[in-house]
Amino acid sequence: MTALTLSTATATGLRADALVVGVAKGDKGPVVAPGAEAVDQAFDGKLASVLETLGAAGAEGEVTKLPAPSGVKAPVVLAVGLGALPEKDDVFAAETLRRAAGVAARALAGSKKAALALPVEDAEDAGAIAEGALLGAYSFDAYKESAKDAKKNGKAPLAEVAILGGKPRDKAYKAAVERAVALGEELNRARDLVNTPPNDLNPEAFAAVAQAAAKEHGIKVQVLDEKALIKGGYGGILGVGAGSASTPRLVKLSYTSSKADKHLAFVGKGITYDSGGISLKPAGHNETMKCDMAGAAAVFAAVVTAARLKLDVNVTGWLALAENMPSGSATRPGDVLRMYSGKTVEVLNTDAEGRLVLADAIAKASEENPDAIVDVATLTGAMMLALGNRTFGIMANDDAFRTSIHEVAEETGEPAWPMPLPADLKKGMESSTADIANMGERMGGGLVAGLFLQEFVGEGITWAHLDIAGPAFNEAAPFGYTPKGGTGSAVRTLVRLAERTAAGDLG
Repeated sequence: MTALTLSTATATGLRADALVVGVAKGDKGPVVAPGAEAVDQAFDGKLASVLETLGAAGAEGEVTKLPAPSGVKAPVVLAVGLGALPEKDDVFAAETLRRAAGVAARALAGSKKAALALPVEDAEDAGAIAEGALLGAYSFDAYKESAKDAKKNGKAPLAEVAILGGKPRDKAYKAAVERAVALGEELNRARDLVNTPPNDLNPEAFAAVAQAAAKEHGIKVQVLDEKALIKGGYGGILGVGAGSASTPRLVKLSYTSSKADKHLAFVGKGITYDSGGISLKPAGHNETMKCDMAGAAAVFAAVVTAARLKLDVNVTGWLALAENMPSGSATRPGDVLRMYSGKTVEVLNTDAEGRLVLADAIAKASEENPDAIVDVATLTGAMMLALGNRTFGIMANDDAFRTSIHEVAEETGEPAWPMPLPADLKKGMESSTADIANMGERMGGGLVAGLFLQEFVGEGITWAHLDIAGPAFNEAAPFGYTPKGGTGSAVRTLVRLAERTAAGDLG
């Protein structure tokens, strides 16, 4: 893991493999951002013009390397584009700094130490830079032979980052960096889980990871295996896992604080591999289905982060784990499952399995009467069609709570958008055989899935559903602090929601 330090050293006086500065996009060309004044002086005040000569404009994500001049102890200066100049007071948004630090960390893979002379106005800025650096330095190469020689071939993650302009003795700055470390490490662990091949991460293996983390961080854990699920009547989870040789699990993680007066329940879809079951996915849609447990990974990471930060809120995580496979024992289209809640569901499509495992977990979570339930799932392709690959949808049974989660997501740098739950779409899920069908109208399919889940929320409980199907797995090139593969989507939103709840602002 990349080591982080706060430093009061001058940008020109710190020894490092590279010195990172920010450059913004001005009306008349690139503009050197605050934090790099000493570096600009070392270039005789001509750093911006040198960068412009090299083709730099200051656009977001742009990277320009150039040799350091005399007077700068680092041999290389790396200029990272910050985008347009701020309209007010030259203060850059936290997300801008987070992305810039991530870009720098990726660009400097293989380096031992980097000094980041990005704009730092307060502890929040320092925390954002620390978070971006940790997330940007992430790599997943556990299965590559070349990983053994990563240090030799220059592909190892950036080893150390010094954040200039920080205040090492200031409690707020120290707390901001400590938060970034806890969040970054757990979010990156969620990415590892998403990226792990399904032959090594089945429900039992995922549960074992959760048990180990719970023991390490003082979290209570309960794992329901197949026998316990049968005894408890978890028909949804059992029905999805019926076709696999790997039996399903329901994992409960409980973090409690003696000072807490609020309780949040997070529920994660954990389909460790989704073939579609008997309703087999078409060719070209199976290759990335190891990511179908990203919701459970996000919930797991959020609970552990809350414990590491010692937040004054009780957080319970429910990981609904199963593998959806076709076989002679698999659930068939037309089968009827009796869910944990007692409600019966006619399965019209076995590839609409996520809502089945979530329904059981939501019903179980409702028994504890939490102040709010938030489920997270790579649930529908329809949400990707609606919002693209970088934005997740938010549905809720309470408009104010939906708005609050949207604000939290945007605050943490996770693009999200509020979506409705139109009552008229419920009619499409009517079944002549069971209480409800697991499919409805094709148009608005992401909203139909949300309406299905709402049926299993306990009476009077505030609930929200995050459909992270788009941003959970990045098949394109890395950008900002986001790698290719598992992204850790929704972890930061859940953690920030827990922080706001602890502060008395549940929304």
